Amino acid sequence: MDLLTLALPRFVEDIRAVAPPPGQALDLEWLPDGRTGLFFRALEGGREGDVWVAGPRTRAIFKSKTGLVRMVTLRFRPGWSVPLLGVTASELTDRIVPLEDVWGRAGRELCGDLLAARSRADVIDRVARALTLRAGQPLETASGQLARRAVRLLEGGEVRVENVADRLGVTARHLRRAFTENVGIGPKEFARAVRLQRAVRMAATSCDWARIAADAGYYDQAHLIADFHQLVGLTPGAFLKRASGRMTRSPCMRADGG
Repeated sequence: MDLLTLALPRFVEDIRAVAPPPGQALDLEWLPDGRTGLFFRALEGGREGDVWVAGPRTRAIFKSKTGLVRMVTLRFRPGWSVPLLGVTASELTDRIVPLEDVWGRAGRELCGDLLAARSRADVIDRVARALTLRAGQPLETASGQLARRAVRLLEGGEVRVENVADRLGVTARHLRRAFTENVGIGPKEFARAVRLQRAVRMAATSCDWARIAADAGYYDQAHLIADFHQLVGLTPGAFLKRASGRMTRSPCMRADGG
């Protein structure tokens, strides 16, 4: 099986295109979520640009970019870095690198190809064709399959790595090795990211932080606040205040007096 036989939704989880008003900066955030992404940016009136690979985060990163005409982001489902990019996910953890550093000349050529694209759909099609050409090994490796099955269990509500390993019939050590290679972080770190993402989603419609903590899988509200400090560098309330657009959507801005 190769990429030509696959639809994008199988290995791309999310595609977004943004075009900030001329002269305005674009604020970007990337929270820990166990995902690797591909970013295409058109700069300087669309005449120049670049393509970057952002690996899975263990800590949040916030950036502000000016001079941006448009940006298209493809976020891969966990476990697809090896067949799609040709490198293990652990080589990209907490890194943002030019695609040229990963693919060489092919990375430079893709950037020029995307600058010539006339629509979002055209950009996506050209990226898909480039990924097809770069795929150098079978997609369904045993290690990748194991990691993706573990991801589904952890995102489905299982919280103990040992239980995940038992359900998959492997040792915890074997699971950690496959997870790190294919996802870029260990299963315990991934479980923390799952809790964080759940809490962020719930906070968009609720300010009952005790309930959010319990429903997201934390021991208590103090555990939630501590994880926000460690993974995001902010209190939950401070994060909601700075998150683009959330001030008008969230019913509460404070989680802990922060």
